[in-house]
Formats: sequence, C-alpha cells, structure tokens
Amino acid sequence: MNTSLTNEKRFALRKKQPTPKQNLKRRKLSQKIAFGFFWLMGLIAIAVLFWIVGYVLAKGASSINLEFLTTRPAGGFDGEGGISTTIVTTIYLVLFTIVIAAPLGVGAGIYFVEYANEAQNHNKFVRWLIKTARTGVEILAGVPSIIFGLFGFAVFVSYMKLGFSLLSAGLSGACMVLPVIIRTTEEALLAVPDSYRQASLGLGATKWQTVTGVILPTALPGIVTGIVLSVGRIISETAVFWVTLGGSYRLPQNLMSSGRTLALHVYMLATETRAFDKALGTSAILIIIIILLNLAINITSRRFQKRLSGK
Repeated sequence: MNTSLTNEKRFALRKKQPTPKQNLKRRKLSQKIAFGFFWLMGLIAIAVLFWIVGYVLAKGASSINLEFLTTRPAGGFDGEGGISTTIVTTIYLVLFTIVIAAPLGVGAGIYFVEYANEAQNHNKFVRWLIKTARTGVEILAGVPSIIFGLFGFAVFVSYMKLGFSLLSAGLSGACMVLPVIIRTTEEALLAVPDSYRQASLGLGATKWQTVTGVILPTALPGIVTGIVLSVGRIISETAVFWVTLGGSYRLPQNLMSSGRTLALHVYMLATETRAFDKALGTSAILIIIIILLNLAINITSRRFQKRLSGK
C-alpha cells in the first residue's frame, strides 16, 4: 500500500514538471523580455538626449545670426553683444590643455600596463612608487572639479604668479582630465589580447616596437575615446576656469591673457543678466562645437589607426 502511494506521488510530480520544450519556450520568452527591456532603456536614453539637444537648438536658433557669431560680448550686465571671442578662447583652451594632458596621460597609461610590472619586480622603492601613483590616479579621478580650480588658483595663479590666464587655466584643466586619460588608456591597452604581444616578441620585435607597432594601433579607439571625453569635459567645465581663466570678454593675445569660454559665458549670462535667449543661443553653439569636435577627432583617429596598421 505504501509502495503504491509513493509511486502515485512520483507520477504526479513528474506530471507537474515542465517538458524540455516548455523550458525552452520559457527561456526564449525571458530572453525576449530582457532584450526588450534593454532596448527600451536605450531608446529612452536616446530620446532624452535628442529632447535636450533639440530643445536647446530650437530655442537658441532664434538668437543665432552672423552678428551674434562675429561680435564680442559687450560686457556689463545687459548681455549685449555676441560670442566671437568666447568661441576662440574655448578652442585655444581645449587645444592647449589636450597638448599638455594627452601625451602625459597616454604615456603614463602605457608605462603602467606595459612596463610597470617588470620595473616593480626589481626594486621595492619603485614598487611603492608605482602603487602610490596608481592610488593617486584613482583618487584624482573622483575629485570634484572645483578642487582642481582651487588648486590651480593657489598654485598657478597665486604662487607661480601666472595670474588669470590661458596658461593657468590650461595647466589646471590638464590636471583635471589627466586621470581620465590615464584610466581610459590603461583599459584600452588591457583589452588588447596578450597573444598580440607574444606573437610580436616571438617574431623578434623589441618591446618598444611591439608597443608602437602592434599594441597602440589596436588600442587607439579606446585611447581616443578618453581624449574625446576629456575634450567634452574641458568645453563644458565652468568651476575650474572661473577661478583660473578669469572672465574677460576680450580676445586673448597670448598665454598670459585672460578670457572667457563658452560654458563660462553661458553661466554668466544665466546668472548675472536677463539675456536668457542669448544664453540658449550660446548653449546651442556649444553643443554644435562639441559634435563637430567629436566627429573630427573620430575621423582623425581612424585615419591614424589605418596608417599605423599599414592599411
């Protein structure tokens, strides 16, 4: 009697269990739901991006004309004038900052990934120094931008007597974006398979030839991504340059001249004047410049990558 009951229970349990076809259908359904959720989140993010960009461009288009682009700000609190000098100042600052930060950041990233492991095995002091440098990079990557501004004001503006100038702002901006470039360079180099290194070294290439001829061309898109992110941060930053660049509406004549970036001009228009339409127009130009710079850098990096890879 007990045996028959046990068999009936086992039969009932087997009957309740889903068949392999049912399991497959459930897995496919859960996969479709997950993919649908990810697609929905991606579309929402893109929609929000286009909504913000479209709103700024649509509202700011009424203020954009030839006079607005070719005249300098009038100064004062009325928001009169254009943005010609702020455009030039922004371009000057971006170029100067990237010229300082990109070689240092990319070089440091290459050393940390390709050479640091060998160097720290031979000397305890070098090992401590490398660990300290990596910890410092991680900490600086999360420091608020205003801290870099205060550092730039204390060191470059006050202590080194550089004043409110492009030089002070460029050095402060380089300190700000340097951790981003180092980290993205490291991640791009770590993504290159070790088989590439082993194959190059096995064919008789030196370490330097392997790095410059094999690893860098492969990692170049990731490195350029870090530089593009840095360019975007420089263009959109206000706190750092408010206390290092000053706020002059005149065109900088040299590295020791003060100036005003587009983002800083937007901030001043929105907080110190009633010219909100001019602020939206300046914001629209700022967005257009960021898009054009990103396209130019991406096209240049692709051509450079093809040239390095011999295509």
